[in-house]
Amino acid sequence: MSDKDAGCASWAGGIIGPYFFKNDGHNVTVNGDRYGARITNLFIPELNNHDVQELWFQQDGATCHTARATINLLKDMFGDRLISRFGPVNWPPRSCDLTPLGYFLWGYVKSLVYADKPQTLDHLEDNIRRVIADIRPQMLGKVIEN
Repeated sequence: MSDKDAGCASWAGGIIGPYFFKNDGHNVTVNGDRYGARITNLFIPELNNHDVQELWFQQDGATCHTARATINLLKDMFGDRLISRFGPVNWPPRSCDLTPLGYFLWGYVKSLVYADKPQTLDHLEDNIRRVIADIRPQMLGKVIEN
């Protein structure tokens, strides 16, 4: 997930998301409570719709990701399979390129999302949804393999 106003999760079989952090249609700052609610109410139910085995949850060191309540929630859900600052497997500092989201997805999405120069947030969000929906598991499998 991203600490910006949108987030995604990925694995070799696909992408879950994007999730946009909004309240009554307005963008909001992502904090630990909002991030935890998004994981509990959207991510986990969606994850349960997929056949994902031996899942490891990895996130960067954004403040909303490492809030005490968030880390406790994630430890309860993923146990020792949590890679995060303050998690059982510590996230190395300033290492944003260790995940496919960091070294592939966001750059790839941005290169396509801004191609038609969106002029509104709604247009931008529509582009993000469209580009992410078009990413196939075969592409993600190759990214993860590399």
